[in-house]
Amino acid sequence: MFLQRILDTPHLARAVSRLQPALLHRVIQHVGLEDAAELVALATPEQLTRVFDLDLWPSTRPGVEEQFDAARFGTWLQVLIEAGADVAAGKLAAMAPDVVIAGLAQHVRVFDLSTVMPYITLEGELAGGRVENRARTYDIGGYHVVAGREDAWDAIVEVLLALEATHPDGFHRLMIGCRTVSSARPEESGMHHLLDDPDQAMFDLAAERERRREQQGYVTPVQARAFLELARRPATAGTAQSAGSVARAYFHSLEEPVPVEPLADAGEADASGDGVAAVVEVLIDSGVLAPTDRALLAGSFDEAPRLARIHAALRVVVERDPALYAHRSGELGYLANTLLSGCSLQGRAFTPQEASDAVLAVCNLGLENGAEGASDDVLVAHDLVAVFQVGWATLHDKVGLAAARRLIEVLALLRPHDRDTQIGLARLRRELTKHVEAGMPWRARASLEVIADLDLLAHAGLSGLLDECPVIHGAVAASSGPKPLTVSASAFEFVSENSQILAVEAFMASLPQLLAS
Repeated sequence: MFLQRILDTPHLARAVSRLQPALLHRVIQHVGLEDAAELVALATPEQLTRVFDLDLWPSTRPGVEEQFDAARFGTWLQVLIEAGADVAAGKLAAMAPDVVIAGLAQHVRVFDLSTVMPYITLEGELAGGRVENRARTYDIGGYHVVAGREDAWDAIVEVLLALEATHPDGFHRLMIGCRTVSSARPEESGMHHLLDDPDQAMFDLAAERERRREQQGYVTPVQARAFLELARRPATAGTAQSAGSVARAYFHSLEEPVPVEPLADAGEADASGDGVAAVVEVLIDSGVLAPTDRALLAGSFDEAPRLARIHAALRVVVERDPALYAHRSGELGYLANTLLSGCSLQGRAFTPQEASDAVLAVCNLGLENGAEGASDDVLVAHDLVAVFQVGWATLHDKVGLAAARRLIEVLALLRPHDRDTQIGLARLRRELTKHVEAGMPWRARASLEVIADLDLLAHAGLSGLLDECPVIHGAVAASSGPKPLTVSASAFEFVSENSQILAVEAFMASLPQLLAS
C-alpha cells in the first residue's frame, strides 16, 4: 500500500530526482531495498552516491567508526540490474568512481588478461598463467576478473558487460581502478606496515565520504566523540578553546558550496515540486516522517516551561537579528548532529527528535549554570556551542558522576542474604569505581542488572542516570511516592534545570532504603 501510493505520485520521475538523498534513503529503508527497484531506477547518479554514503556504512553503536558493508553493495548491484543492465551501467558510470571502485574491489580482483595467460617457454614447457582455487573467473575487455566473494557475482558480470558495451570509458576507468587495488600485499620491508592498496582505497573512500557528508551538515563519529569528551571536562579556557576548535572546523567545512543542478524551466519546477510534496505527504501519513516541528520559532517558545531560559534567549535573538538567529539555528543543528553521531541514549542511538530535545535541554542547563549572567540577550554575544559545553559539563559532573559516586557508597553498605546478589553487587562496585576514575561511569551500565533483583524502580532510575547522556527516568519521581505497578522504559526527560538535579540528589539519597527494602 505504501509503495503503491509512492508509485502513483504524479510526475514521479521528476519528483524522485528532486528528493533530498536522506529522504530518498528513508523511503528505501521503509519499503525495503529489494522492493525499491522502480524508485532506485529513477534516482540520479548524484543521489545514489549520497544514498550510498548513508546506506553502505552501518555503525554498531554511536561514536564507533562506520564500516563499509560489502554485502549490501552487492544487493544494490542486484537491485540496479532489475531495472535493466544498461540502466545500471549508466548509473554506475556517472557515479563517483571511488565509490564504485571500492565497492567492486570488495567483490572481485581484476588483472590484465596478458599477465594471467599461459605461455610456452624456450624449453617447450607450458608456464605462467594464474591458477585460481575454485574461484569463478571471467575475461572481459582485456581484463581477467576473479570473484573474491560470490553473493553478487552474476550481477557484477552482467553490469560489466553492459558497461563495456555502452560506456567504454567508464568501464576502463572502473577496471583500471579495480586492477590497481587488486595487487597482492607487499613483502615485508621497511614499508610493509603501510596500508596495502585495497585498504588504502577504503581509507580514501571513507575520507571522501566524510568530506561529502560534512558539506551536508553531518558530524563524523571522530569529531563528535572529540567534542563531547572535551566538553565534559571542567570548564577552563583550554578545554573551551579545544572543544570550540572542533566546532569551528565543522563550520569551516560547510563554507564550500555544494552545486545544485537547476531545473529546465518553471513549469518543470512546479511539477516536480508538487510530486515531492505528494511523496512527503505519503511519508507523513505512513508515520515514516513526523509532521514538521516548529519548536524553535517564536510562536512556540512558551510551550515548554522547563526550557524557559533557552526559549527566552532565542526569542531575543530572532527579534533583534534574524541573520544571527539563522546562525544560532545552525549551531543547534551541529550540536544535535554531534549527539546523533557520537553519543548513545539508553544504550542506543538518539532519534533526530531526541537529539534536538536533548540539545535544547543541555543549553538551558548551561544558561542556568554559566557565567554570562541571567540576561535574556546572552545569545546575542555568546554562541550556543559554548553554552552547550557548560551544560554538558554540568550534566556529566553533577548528574552522571555524582550518581555513580553515591551508588558506590551505597553498595558498600548493602548486605544482601543471597550470595549471588552479593557477588553481583561487588562486581558492580568494582566496575563503577574503575569507570568513574576514567570519567565514563556509563560503561558500568551492563553490571546494573543486579540492582533489578533488589528494586526495579531503582534499577530503571539508575540506568537513566548512568548514561553518556544522563536522563531522569520516570522511576526517579515514582520512587518518592507510592510505587506504581509499571513504569514505561520511554518515560524519561532530559535534564534542563538545576531543580531536576536536586530531584536526582533526593533520589540518590533514598537509595539505601529502596535497595534494603
